[in-house]
Amino acid sequence: MKSSVNLSAGRSYLAIPGPSVVPDQVLQAMHRASPNIYAGELVEMTETLIPDLRRVARTRHHVAIYIANGHGAWEAALHNTLQPGDRVLVPASGRFAIGWSEMAEALGLEVEILDFGTTAPWDLARIAEVLEADREHRIKAVLGVHVDTSSSIRNDVAALRRLLDAAGHPALLMADCIASLGCDRFEMDEWGVDVMVAACQKGLMVPAGMSFVFFNDRAAAARAALPRISRYWDWSPRSNPEMFYQFFGGTAPTHHLYGLRAALDLIHAEGVENVWARHAHLARAIWAACEAWGEDGPLRMNVPDPGLRSNAVTALHMAAPNGTRLRTWLEQNLGLTLGIGLGMAPPDSPEWHGFFRLGHMGHVNGHMIMGLLGGIDVGLKALDIPHGQNALARAAAVLAAS
Repeated sequence: MKSSVNLSAGRSYLAIPGPSVVPDQVLQAMHRASPNIYAGELVEMTETLIPDLRRVARTRHHVAIYIANGHGAWEAALHNTLQPGDRVLVPASGRFAIGWSEMAEALGLEVEILDFGTTAPWDLARIAEVLEADREHRIKAVLGVHVDTSSSIRNDVAALRRLLDAAGHPALLMADCIASLGCDRFEMDEWGVDVMVAACQKGLMVPAGMSFVFFNDRAAAARAALPRISRYWDWSPRSNPEMFYQFFGGTAPTHHLYGLRAALDLIHAEGVENVWARHAHLARAIWAACEAWGEDGPLRMNVPDPGLRSNAVTALHMAAPNGTRLRTWLEQNLGLTLGIGLGMAPPDSPEWHGFFRLGHMGHVNGHMIMGLLGGIDVGLKALDIPHGQNALARAAAVLAAS
């Protein structure tokens, strides 16, 4: 009688594009009794977080902390700068740009979407035409997603600022860096970004629950000109609190703050630029393996041009339903969880089952990436899905070249 062997026992590997793998140092920092929220070490520690968050965002300006996910940061950015009837321009290269536009519409903003699909970055020439045609400056903000987690496209935020400047357009430039902060190079001040939104559960390596809005003085002036704003979403007291509770609009997210302190210590000990370089090198190993698998099979990367791919997430496609088959088999048999193909096809369509994503953000290193790729290689063989050979050898060669 053939026995069944469970190969999924042991530590599982969550290789989805957020929440990302949480470092042991972060888990240990969070594993503690609740602290005093009125005085003492928590208050003192929180004040050290602000300059270190600025260092990751590469800004000297303001930051507000919210007890919310990335959608909360989207809403906070809009609430603090715009009012119903204002017009925003949204260049879209994936589901999350569309999501931000839908939130703007729900808040009474007039939205103009330039949808470039899910396999191409922004068409800068087309954006320039829209900005130059807006001679009355009805567009008050441009909402750009740096890395769209659904498509894995990395857009050129600095180029978007150059377009605004060339057109002499005063619109605020807002950037969604939820997937990219701490993974792909981002320079808030150097690139001329007015508002940037981020969250803690991806490159910042903390369990989901906190988000951040970074903003400069231009954005602060837009906030000051508004006739009213929600007391909770107002970033003014959060970025310049007189009392500790104002950092968070109420009770502090105590354990998340301890985790964030440990995560920022890890990032700055390595150095932000070294963190970017690590992500870039590991991403190249993943792409080398994917290219090999695709040489004799249906697997392909969503973004053909390596220069347009994020170093944090890779979106992939195979003939349906093999994407779902592979994800299910890996989770049940090897304890390896891959990301669903979010936003690439309607969830109720057969095509949806051909897409999946790999998260390689935050607390990842060479042996983890080789384990991820080795697991996929096993799954392709176990399910008899056509694929090219030597994927692991090619990935190893990339890592060895470090």
